[in-house]
Parts: sequence; C-alpha cells; structure tokens
Amino acid sequence: MGVWKSKNRHKHLLQYHIIFVCKYRKKLLVSKEISDYIKQFSYEICTKSNIIIKYMETDKDHIHYMIETEPTISISKVVNLIKSYTRYHIWKKHIEYLKNHFWKEHTFWTDGYFTCSVGNVSEEMLKQYIENQG
Repeated sequence: MGVWKSKNRHKHLLQYHIIFVCKYRKKLLVSKEISDYIKQFSYEICTKSNIIIKYMETDKDHIHYMIETEPTISISKVVNLIKSYTRYHIWKKHIEYLKNHFWKEHTFWTDGYFTCSVGNVSEEMLKQYIENQG
C-alpha cells in the first residue's frame, strides 16, 4: 500500500501498472543483458523525472512496471519518456544485434501500451463513501 504524498495544498497517491511490448512481439527480453539494460535505463529516466518505479519485471517479449508519479505529469508523458529513453539507449548499446531484428527500423517497442491505475480502495468502497457524504 502506497503512502500519500503532500505537496503545496494537495495530497496525492498516483500509482499505475504499465506494460510495454517489444515490436512484432520479438522475444528480445530473453537476453538477460538486454533485459538488465532496459531496467537500468528505465530507472535512470524515472529518477531524473521524479517517477518512482515500485516494481519492474520483464518477460520474454514485454515488461511490466508499477510506478508512482505526481499529478503534474500525465501517464502518456511517463510512457513516452520511458519508451523513448530506453529505445535510444538500447540501440546505442546493441546496434548490431538489433539491426538483425529490425533492419531499417530504429524501433524497439510497439506503438501502443497498456496502463491502468492502481487504487488503494475498491470501486465499491469509493461508491459507498461518496453516497454517504452529507
């Protein structure tokens, strides 16, 4: 369970589950070296951007994150930051290997992503709380 953050005149706790998939579902994250670099680059960009990675793990062709962020940064901005930073740096480290998989494309992730908010209360509990106001 997360801890409420206080800033200026508001409190917040914004947590998200995010999944990125490798382009063409290529099993690029089977390589421990690539998987570890992706994790390292993810931590780097998130630390620079005040995004907290609570949990992160790779599977053969995708990565899961549980992150915590502030209300000033949108989830689409978070996704764009992580995907572009990791793609750029993994290509710098493994250009020859990735050229064999993507030929002329300088890509790593699919265009899309999955995200959902992670709440501290269930929808039913929140519904009851709101209905019992006043």
